[in-house]
Amino acid sequence: MEKRKRLEARLTEQELKLIEEKMKKCGIRNKSAFLRKMAIDGCLIQLDLSDVKEMIRLLRINSNNLNQYARKANECGSVYEKDIRELQNQQKLIWVEMRKILENLSKLQK
Repeated sequence: MEKRKRLEARLTEQELKLIEEKMKKCGIRNKSAFLRKMAIDGCLIQLDLSDVKEMIRLLRINSNNLNQYARKANECGSVYEKDIRELQNQQKLIWVEMRKILENLSKLQK
């Protein structure tokens, strides 16, 4: 790894406070990494991944349901049509949420 050189900057208390607020907002605790990233790239993008977390939750629920239906089918040789329709509706819900996420991501520009 290449040895790093020290870079100094003089800041007012207000400027330092603004930098620390931005770091906190972005969830970054390492001041050196933050300043290096800002100096090289000029910007940081913070994504709200709450939609992705919700998608993961829905996928887990749907996967668990699918596993239960498969187990039931293997044990008795059949499943209820109502259960299959419910699984299909859950799958449609997941796709609606996924489309929203993809639309929001497509709006991001560098």
